[in-house]
Amino acid sequence: MRCNIGIQIVLAGCILASAVACSDSTGTPNSQASQSTIAISHKMLDAAEFDTVKYQKVMGAFTVNGKVTADDSKVVEVYPSLTGYATQVNVQLGDYVHKGQLLAVVHSGEIATYENQLSDAKSSLLVAQKKLKVEQDLKNSQLATDKDVADAKSEVEKATAAITQMENLFEIYRKGTGATYQILAPISGYIIHKTVNNGMEIRNDNDQSLFTISEINDVWVVANIFETDIPKVKEGYQADISSISYPDSVFHGSIDKVYNFLDPVSKTMQARIKIQNDRGLLKPEMFTSVKIHYPGADSLIAIASSAIIFDNNTNYVLVKGEADSLSIREVLPLSTTGDQTYIKNGLHAGEVIVTRDQLLLYNALLQ
Repeated sequence: MRCNIGIQIVLAGCILASAVACSDSTGTPNSQASQSTIAISHKMLDAAEFDTVKYQKVMGAFTVNGKVTADDSKVVEVYPSLTGYATQVNVQLGDYVHKGQLLAVVHSGEIATYENQLSDAKSSLLVAQKKLKVEQDLKNSQLATDKDVADAKSEVEKATAAITQMENLFEIYRKGTGATYQILAPISGYIIHKTVNNGMEIRNDNDQSLFTISEINDVWVVANIFETDIPKVKEGYQADISSISYPDSVFHGSIDKVYNFLDPVSKTMQARIKIQNDRGLLKPEMFTSVKIHYPGADSLIAIASSAIIFDNNTNYVLVKGEADSLSIREVLPLSTTGDQTYIKNGLHAGEVIVTRDQLLLYNALLQ
């Protein structure tokens, strides 16, 4: 039987005095219980962590429905550059693509026209260069004037500029082989929307994108807040996200935007929660359960839940006193929210308690 658990234990150097021997050999309480000392290494004390007891607002929570959406800042729609028809489509809906990856090839009559213009510009350059050489030779023979040479140089510059212009256009349109141009992925991400197939006619005046690519390493969860819960929702409040797809996983985030109007159909206000999604588990359009935490009106003593020791149907904590002494204190928890436990009785603000390796010290104190 354990007793005298409230006795102060002084840690002097590596020596810890503890209360022991609570009964005699017959099992009856022994009022003349003896005491002994045990050695506690400094490593044990150094490994322990301490925290100061303080009042905190009692956190409340409520649960609503939500839906995963892509982060708008990480969504890119890909449109055709020129009119034509698709000769090659390399990706499908749901595929992951890397920035610069070839999505599709489009055959375009406009590319063919630009190719002819480039060929004409190159021919014009050859003619202008030959004319310039002739004019320079004539000038050396005093059979041509400086103006004749300058005019010939101007023709060379015009032809060169025309070639540069066409080459820049081909770079912009990402010209492929022959009269084709390539559509490349502007970012890395998943194909979440696709409207093009092989052989399909493509028009550059169409307002519909060919592909939509989204990064989902960060996603949004949009929660629907009922009117009664609107006062409990503010930017910065923490939220826990769960999904039927991953019943054993909880995703944590915070509200980063509150839409201060009600949907006329659902009569709910929406709140947006940003979630880190490095493993890509949460998918756009996935339904979720959203638990939002908010501070209540009352304040209570709050400690880390890890500091509590449960023994013989009773809750204890280790309290640090003067001269590095420790005592075992019985406490009465009221409620637990996340990693915080609110204490009804047993502790006062400003006291220091052990929050790590407390079970090891607790067992040592009872030896």
